[in-house]
Amino acid sequence: MKKVLAVLVIILSLAGCSAGSRGFPLFNFYGFGSTPSSVIVRKGDTLYSLSRKYEVPLRGLIEENNLSAPYILSVGQTLRLPVRQTHTVAKGDTLYSISKRYNVDITSLSRLNDLDAPYTLNVGQVLTLPETLAETTKVAQTTPTNGGGSSHTYKKAPAAAKAVSKTSAKTAATAKKITKSVPRKNVSTYRKTKFMWPVNGKVVSNFGVVGKGRKNDGINIKAAIGTNVKAADKGVVAYAGNELKGFGNLVLIKHSDGYITAYAHNEKLYVKKGQKVLRGEKIATVGSTGSVNSPQLHFEVRAGKKAVNPRSYLP
Repeated sequence: MKKVLAVLVIILSLAGCSAGSRGFPLFNFYGFGSTPSSVIVRKGDTLYSLSRKYEVPLRGLIEENNLSAPYILSVGQTLRLPVRQTHTVAKGDTLYSISKRYNVDITSLSRLNDLDAPYTLNVGQVLTLPETLAETTKVAQTTPTNGGGSSHTYKKAPAAAKAVSKTSAKTAATAKKITKSVPRKNVSTYRKTKFMWPVNGKVVSNFGVVGKGRKNDGINIKAAIGTNVKAADKGVVAYAGNELKGFGNLVLIKHSDGYITAYAHNEKLYVKKGQKVLRGEKIATVGSTGSVNSPQLHFEVRAGKKAVNPRSYLP
């Protein structure tokens, strides 16, 4: 994807990896459109840690992969990530009634969908549903570490859930700060000047639907780790940091014509918030931070709050 991702309900609730009605998973809390459909288990990974990292239901992760207790994982094992559950708002629905219907926490529901009091909903609006705490606790307590069939269990799951809640709150606060820098007026989707490619490489994930309800609001460009990432055009850095879950080290640049470009998964950042940058200036180096397993750059272009296909704005 709280903290993507979606940055991209973040800057860009601004309009998020993945399905959602808001569009900029970078700006929603579950990673951005580049959220993978599967992941490879690494040393130390558990079902619980993976469900937290990719913001997917723990029970859904188990069912998607036909796993059974004691849920032992092996390094190198490939796991499919489930599509998050959603609810389409109907006439008479309220945030409270929806939270009760699905037995989810109303605070988590509002944060996940970037909703503020008085939580006004629109008929047809699609809400992403958070995982229930009861489900998380129950499964986490029977999930051993990967590798050797250990009987270790997560008896402190409630404490872990509390920590996740605090992290989500921090992410939400960061998202709101970023949102303030986004142009409030409509921005024309026509731009006379093309952006330059931020990095040279093969596009491994295109803009748009990438399968099973997931949406990529940008493109992902494969490149060697450490490759220079350059500003697509001159502008001012609106954000530089790693507080948005799923995006790793992320840079957002606001351009004078209302456009915003986003650069995620970087290894190292070379700019700070408020810094003016020139077209082609080095702002970061390619990495594999956030919710990706190989070196690549997630690049997004936004005309104000609207995510547009970067390919249409590149030479």
